[in-house]
Amino acid sequence: MVRPREFDEQHALAAAMHVFWEKGYEATSMSDLTARMGIQRPSLYATFGGKKELFETVLNKYVDMSLSFIHNRMQNAVSVKEALRMYFEGIIEGVGESTPDLGCLCINTMVELAPHDERLSHITKNYQLKLTDIIQQTLETGIHTGELSPSLNAAAVSRLLTISATGLSVTMKSQPERAYVDSVVTELLTLLD
Repeated sequence: MVRPREFDEQHALAAAMHVFWEKGYEATSMSDLTARMGIQRPSLYATFGGKKELFETVLNKYVDMSLSFIHNRMQNAVSVKEALRMYFEGIIEGVGESTPDLGCLCINTMVELAPHDERLSHITKNYQLKLTDIIQQTLETGIHTGELSPSLNAAAVSRLLTISATGLSVTMKSQPERAYVDSVVTELLTLLD
């Protein structure tokens, strides 16, 4: 007879996410994971597989949460320009349970692991494509409502803003002067004028 799980799987995944986010994949040990998740190694292996499988599960969960959060935040903004300003300010200040020096788990993965792992590269590329789609839809809404110029190339600008957001997220890990990154965001948003 199979024993029922004695832990909350979603709580354990959230705990693992924070460990990977704080330490990175390579620096995270199985002991770090089991201690934070509150489970024993056999339970971790039986439920999630090994460290790599657990990380992939965590990364997919993070991607879904992050994209949903970004989409909802942009949809609820009072204007397209405000939506994009809030998005970039979220990267600068950290949003939710993040701090800017931790960066985005997906972008951290792009830097640390994607060049050497095809599956993780695929996940991070899809994240960027979906983020670009969210930004493009937001820009197209602004064009449709008349907030933005009809001559704005929403596809090209959304790609530029996605790549800029990626660079900003990496830059925030070095804790730059706030005035420096604020001026960059202000300049980026002039693309919408």
